[in-house]
Amino acid sequence: MAAVHQLQGLGNASAALLEKLNIFTTDDLLFHLPRDYEDRSTIIPMNQLIVGRSYLLEGVVKGVDFPPGKRKSMAVLLEDDFGKVTLRFYHVYKALTDRAKLGNQLRIFGEVRVGARGLELYHPEIQLITQHTPLPKTELTAIYPATEGLTQAKLRDYVKQALKQHSDDLPELLPEKFTNGYALKQALEYIHEPPLNANMLQLAQGSHPAQQRLIFEELVAHQISLLSRRAYIQQIEAPSFSPSKNFAKQLLTSLPFSLTGAQKRVSKEIVQDLKQNKPMLRLVQGDVGAGKTLVAGVAACHALEEGWQVALMAPTEILAEQHYLNFKKWFEPLGLNVSWLSGKQKGKARAAAEQGIKEGTANLVVGTHALFQENVGFAKLGLVIIDEQHRFGVDQRLALRNKGANNMTPHQLVMTATPIPRTLAMSAYGDLDTSVIDELPPGRTPIQTVTIPLDRREEVLVRIATNCAEGKQAYWVCTLVEQSETLDAQAAEATYQEIKERFPHINIGLVHGKMKADEKQLVMQQFKDNQLQLLIATTVIEVGVDVPNASIMVIENAERLGLSQLHQLRGRVGRGATASFCALLYKNPLSQNGQERLRILRESNDGFVIAEKDLEIRGPGELLGTKQTGDMGFRVAKLERDDHLLDQAHYVAQQILKNYPENAKALLKRWLPEAPRYAYV
Repeated sequence: MAAVHQLQGLGNASAALLEKLNIFTTDDLLFHLPRDYEDRSTIIPMNQLIVGRSYLLEGVVKGVDFPPGKRKSMAVLLEDDFGKVTLRFYHVYKALTDRAKLGNQLRIFGEVRVGARGLELYHPEIQLITQHTPLPKTELTAIYPATEGLTQAKLRDYVKQALKQHSDDLPELLPEKFTNGYALKQALEYIHEPPLNANMLQLAQGSHPAQQRLIFEELVAHQISLLSRRAYIQQIEAPSFSPSKNFAKQLLTSLPFSLTGAQKRVSKEIVQDLKQNKPMLRLVQGDVGAGKTLVAGVAACHALEEGWQVALMAPTEILAEQHYLNFKKWFEPLGLNVSWLSGKQKGKARAAAEQGIKEGTANLVVGTHALFQENVGFAKLGLVIIDEQHRFGVDQRLALRNKGANNMTPHQLVMTATPIPRTLAMSAYGDLDTSVIDELPPGRTPIQTVTIPLDRREEVLVRIATNCAEGKQAYWVCTLVEQSETLDAQAAEATYQEIKERFPHINIGLVHGKMKADEKQLVMQQFKDNQLQLLIATTVIEVGVDVPNASIMVIENAERLGLSQLHQLRGRVGRGATASFCALLYKNPLSQNGQERLRILRESNDGFVIAEKDLEIRGPGELLGTKQTGDMGFRVAKLERDDHLLDQAHYVAQQILKNYPENAKALLKRWLPEAPRYAYV
């Protein structure tokens, strides 16, 4: 491996541009893989063109004109036996007009766009041909992810040099028995410079064995990262807890219902973890309303009974407050002190809360994620419960280790109501053991979901108003195009005014992200106590308060939300025994994708099925909320496409860590240059 500066014709300016693409060495260049290929060896019929791709076309000139407009241009109509395209030139010169005469046969190459006259190619390469002009003998040309100022030709040249001079030095880090027979060098050569007979379709889909060889290596590197992180955490001792004899029993007998089979199973798994003196790292997934909080409550009993503290973190104040009220109701009768840490607490109240945590008089502490990051010291923290994991990253989980007592790390229980497809769970939370609560408590009614176009909004309004007047409760959720709290809040305000004026006899509340937490809380409480029949809200209620009497949900502009989010919102109703109803209002015309999403919701109430579909449609970054952080950092792998390799990658990662520890380090360095900084925070 060498610095990129050593390549011919590569000066400081180009090196600075390559840096933008995270390319510093010749190895980085070799692993900078094409995003697509151009095929200049096959003529494509004009009825098979896809916008945004480049093609080699042949046809006869059927028309030439100079359309009026701000910019002078020449438009050439080209036809073959299957269809037609327009070639548009803004720079007109003699050689061009000579070639583009009526009846001439042209061979052109360029990118297809949508223009004023349908499919157009701007300034394509153009060649005058006869019947017998031979086709160019070229291979598939690689198109790379680039940055402004760096041309494809330059990139190709640099990669070519790196292949020629440095590919022999690349170490093979996967033992041969774990590969598909492709050597690394051979795989890279094939991907960067495919031969003439290469299968274009395979390459475009990422399913060619040469690509799969690299994809697999990358997945193995990610699994190594997760496994080493886990191993690192598990080196530190954690307190071991015996199963609770008193607290758990008292808590469960005070409830009007008993645990479902799934809740019992997951509780057992947790008890087994807590007996060990290694930190538990467990993810509990359950669909909306499956009763995760109670499982967390039972888990807390084991630590509390032995005199350790428990912390529960939630992503938002409103949710933290709900947990606080729940836990207070459950644990104060057992003589335990439940404390609350809020961002709103100031001065004395805050100091008193922190003091109680530090001295250990606070047995169970509830607050938002942020609050635990600050300098809150615990006397004896034994268990941390994290709600809605996807809002809380690995780094933060690792930071918790330092909160334990006597050099011990607390156990971690992570809960999520976003069912995560197994593939994702393996790749994003491979350092956690997973439990699934897969049955709903009895007495829940399935939610009937309908989709209604926005032009029938009036009917929906009237129906809601009638139902509210009969004493039923409903949610009306406003969403806007842009993910902007301000705009969403304005839309909610406008809807609130409109419905209030039209139906003055109904008690209506309003909740949005721009309101202060206590204002939100007050309205939510009024809704909970049935003083309000209709709650106009933005998506802030996605994770939120349980109102068993609310049985109707209207989501406006539903096509703008992701599947999992819609499913979460819908889960706010259907918590009681009355038949529940969810109306998804959408704006016509719906895209294919939008139709598909709404259809899935209509047909399924199962969060896991929905999450699988969501993964297919939107990809992992959106589902986990990591879109901003660079889609989990994969370069060649795509989880939704390569999930079939994950189990195998997990196994190989274990083997390499055990038998080839040096290779493991080198794989992390090659594929996840950022990883080591996580492993030893």
